[in-house]
Amino acid sequence: MKHFGKIVSYLILAINAFFVGMLILTAYSPYLHPKIHPLASCLGLTFPIFLIINIGFVIFWLIINYRYTILTIIGFLICYSQIRTYIPINFTDKSIPENSIKLLSYNVMGFNNLEKKDGQSPILSYLSESGADIICLQEYNASGNQKYVTEKDIKKALKAYPYYSIRRPGTGDSQLACFSKFPILTASPINYESSYNGSIQYTLKVNKDTITLINNHLESNKLTKEDRGIYEDMINDPNAKKVKTGLRQLVKKLAEASSIRSAQVDSVANAITESKYPTIIACGDFNDVSISYTHRILTQHLNDAFTQSGKGLGISYNQNKFYFRIDNILVSPNLKTYNCTVDRSIKDSDHYPIWCYITK
Repeated sequence: MKHFGKIVSYLILAINAFFVGMLILTAYSPYLHPKIHPLASCLGLTFPIFLIINIGFVIFWLIINYRYTILTIIGFLICYSQIRTYIPINFTDKSIPENSIKLLSYNVMGFNNLEKKDGQSPILSYLSESGADIICLQEYNASGNQKYVTEKDIKKALKAYPYYSIRRPGTGDSQLACFSKFPILTASPINYESSYNGSIQYTLKVNKDTITLINNHLESNKLTKEDRGIYEDMINDPNAKKVKTGLRQLVKKLAEASSIRSAQVDSVANAITESKYPTIIACGDFNDVSISYTHRILTQHLNDAFTQSGKGLGISYNQNKFYFRIDNILVSPNLKTYNCTVDRSIKDSDHYPIWCYITK
């Protein structure tokens, strides 16, 4: 009986080793180039699944035989930087330096499809009361019809921001906008192939410093309403047939988008390395998770503000049960961030805004 117990323990340990291996594989999948390995590059999406499974093994071995926890702990140490990126734990700073600025990035989904409630836009009200010094918006749009959000409404709500730039990076209706309390000296698109998405590079005069700011809306995953419905069905009722059919359809689209997005990310990374100014901020809707080629390339020269000063999962997309942080603020190493927050207080877009305080 004793030998049987050992055999069972070794069998479970072997299964544990497999899941530790999968954790490491998903953690380092961002080192695969999406153009060469489009499917494998999407493995980062499954990182939290294997993280949770391995936490379960630690709890199990602590009850059965604590010595066997060493295997999973070694896996955690190998993946420490990815775990910290995915779910950072930082304390809230109660005292913010006086010279800091507050930057807010928000995919406004066309101001919730230009919707007004009681004659006002909740998103515009939120922005005007945010206290941000610089606001970067993605999927910016306005109407000429007074029933909906107009340019006049936007300028009135954001009158505290005398400097602004609104640019259409692609051929679609979506625009990128920057509203600033500091002078915007230049604004130009970063050239890469996309009909709808884009990145705008600004030069701002912030007090005595000149900075580069890049506002991004990188390639979306092109998931239709039907695709999102399939995903929700898989989550709600994960039977084998639905999962097999759904995964095949979703992974194909995710891989295609990842391949397209990788070229865009490379272009943004080049703009970062070629910046005339050492102080750089890149923000926006990356349409990719924190364990991804996108995030790895853009954080080669910049720090993730949420990893540096946020806490928790920071889920920034709020629909269809896609529980991921895909909105980011990245800063150059000469900057320090405080209290980076994904603000869940407003749900009028399919994204939550992300903001933080920044200082040198």
